[in-house]
Amino acid sequence: IRPLALAVAQGELERGVVFGGSGNGEAMAANRCRGVRCAVSWNVESARLARAHNDANILSLGQRLVPEQQVLAIVDVWLSTRFEAGRHVARIRKLDT
Repeated sequence: IRPLALAVAQGELERGVVFGGSGNGEAMAANRCRGVRCAVSWNVESARLARAHNDANILSLGQRLVPEQQVLAIVDVWLSTRFEAGRHVARIRKLDT
């Protein structure tokens, strides 16, 4: 998890996806790196909101919680959703300080 998080934080990668049992521990580990905004998602809507409202740059999925047939749809939505900016920018700036 840490090598991916560091690569995203340092700008070597724009985004990344991690997998675990629930996705929570992986997100916690990734979020230890300054500049990483890793979100746990469990469906298409949570992935969309992670990007649109929180500018998540790493997606964490739990194999015990996300049905295999939904994984690609979740990742596709997360990759194709743009950050809405606007009212969400102030929150992102607080996270990055």
